[in-house]
Parts: sequence; C-alpha cells; structure tokens
Amino acid sequence: MNFIKLLETLSNKEILNAKGSRRESFNHIKSFGKGVALASIPFGLAATSSKSKAATMSMASAAFQASNLDVLNFALKLEYLEQEFYAMGLDSGVIDSDDMAVFQTISTHEDEHVKFLLGALGDNADAKPTFDFTGGDLNLDPFNDYPTFMALAQGFEDTGVRAYKGQAGALANDGTLLEYALQIHSVEARHASQVRRMRGEKGWITNSENTLPSQFAGIYGGETPESNTVQGGVDLAGMFTNFGGNGAVTAAFDEPLTMAEVIKIAEIFIV
Repeated sequence: MNFIKLLETLSNKEILNAKGSRRESFNHIKSFGKGVALASIPFGLAATSSKSKAATMSMASAAFQASNLDVLNFALKLEYLEQEFYAMGLDSGVIDSDDMAVFQTISTHEDEHVKFLLGALGDNADAKPTFDFTGGDLNLDPFNDYPTFMALAQGFEDTGVRAYKGQAGALANDGTLLEYALQIHSVEARHASQVRRMRGEKGWITNSENTLPSQFAGIYGGETPESNTVQGGVDLAGMFTNFGGNGAVTAAFDEPLTMAEVIKIAEIFIV
C-alpha cells in the first residue's frame, strides 16, 4: 500500500491547482485554446539523445516542425490510449485481485492526465482515437488473458516514459509547459517501474532486454536504443567492468524515442 499512497500523493491534482502561481500557469497554458501564436522548433531538437553535436545539428535540419500544440496533442493521444486501456481492463475483470488497487490508482492518474491536457489545449485538442487492443493482426486478448494485459501495460508505460523524454526539448521554449510535462513524465516512470516489477522484471531497463512479444521490440530500440552506451559524446562502454559492466551503464540512462517512433508503436492499437 505504500506504493499506492506514494502515487496518489504524486498525482494529486492539487499539485497543479492549489497555489495561485500554479493556477496562473494553468491559465497561461489554456491560452493555447484562444489562438495564441506558438513558436515552432525543429523536431530533431526534441530528442535529448547522447549523440554527438554534429549528429544533433543534422537532426535539427529535419523538415518536420513540431509546435507546442503538436507536442501536447501527441501527449494527449498517448494518455487517451492508456486511459482507455486501464478503464477497459478494470471493467473486464481480468485483473488479479491482488493487483487491483495498483491498476485503479494508475487508471485514476491517466484520467487526470487527460483532463489536464484537454484543459491545456482547449478547442485545439484532437479528438480521441478509436483503439483496438487486439493489435489487429496480432490477435491479442488482453482483457481475457492477464499476462497479455500485463505485457501491454508494461509496453505502454515504457513507451510513455521514452515519449515524454523525447519531447522535452520541444517544450524548452515554454518553461511552464516543460514543467508540467515533466510532472507527468515522472509519474509515468513510476508506473513503468511498478508494472515491470509486477511482471518479474527489474524496475529499470538494462540494455534493451524485455520479455514482450517481438513485435514490440521498437519500444526498447529506436534511433537511440536503450542499449546505448554513449552519453554526452563519451562512450562509457568497458569503463565499469567491476561495477556491472555495460549493462549497468545502459541501466543508468533512459533514452528518448522520437515522435515518429512512438506513433509507429501506438498505431498498432489505433483503428
């Protein structure tokens, strides 16, 4: 129960609205719905990767431009997916009674994240997609098979953590938005760690190891995979052989996913 109480504290909506300064910030965010012009930055800069400066500058020249609205609607799509997945799981009866309280808490968090993003976007919020958690041709059955439900929960949470990280740079032009995105990001990371442990895995990711179906390898791969050992332009491989080796290096750093990589994963479950 300590974990549940911790999550409830971290996601309490009073964190967003209790203080006057917080409410003012929220009202600032809601101004997006009133047609405020938003600055666009190169999407390549959104990925806080460990690649060299030259590679980063190359990414910055990419044609795609992500505005703050793009990023917020991107986050909203992910939160919609998680919100519906957990709501359907709770309604289905597939969840083990010992785990029910955890997933009820996580589901409540996703509800609050959706409400917050809808409030931030106002009339600019994208419509909720139609989801198919069978994965189409994958023929998954998460609401009748608990191991499948748990596997998808881990996949969605691990994807969410990397997705928010990948867009942090895109919100660097607005400190208020960045602050709120990071608040959601840290809670998603707590979800991911808890679900991973419930599945018998470590709370963190070592190399790109996972026990999910092969179709979801992209969750731990991508342009900068979780097996990456280069940080800040320095290759740390082989430097800590007495302290866990390269596995420990990769576990110490979470890597981002680009928006395109995340959408490719999410679209498996969007009709």
